[in-house]
Amino acid sequence: MTLERDDNFFMQEALKEAQKAAFENEVPIGAVLVLNNKIVARSHNQTELLKDVTAHAEILAITSAASEYGIKFFDDFVLYITLEPCVMCAGALRWARIGKIVYATDDPKAGFSLYNKNILHPKTILEKGPGENESKNLLQDFFKNRRKKIKI
Repeated sequence: MTLERDDNFFMQEALKEAQKAAFENEVPIGAVLVLNNKIVARSHNQTELLKDVTAHAEILAITSAASEYGIKFFDDFVLYITLEPCVMCAGALRWARIGKIVYATDDPKAGFSLYNKNILHPKTILEKGPGENESKNLLQDFFKNRRKKIKI
């Protein structure tokens, strides 16, 4: 029996990564990189852990896969991400020539589309996918809890 793996399945896996990030006190963003219907890399934000502002989920996923597979271009890969990429990540995804990006929710404060919708590689397919409510709720709860901790 073969499991049907679709956008819902892969976004749920990305959301699991986002939940790991929240548990680790990182901004809850998760990503999975898929090739031929198989997850080849998974990651979540680790900027606090690594003390590195570039340690976003998308960057870590492509870095991991590049190292594992000895490649630098990802034309046949799909990246599932819980939040619209920022400008930095969109630029990295452009240079990686990512084939397709599926994201769960828009980033109205720092999403790349606020600045330049053409930053992605011209052949990259961009889709808003499933998981919007789950991703939004995770982010809102995280920042609500962070604000409470700061006030104490």
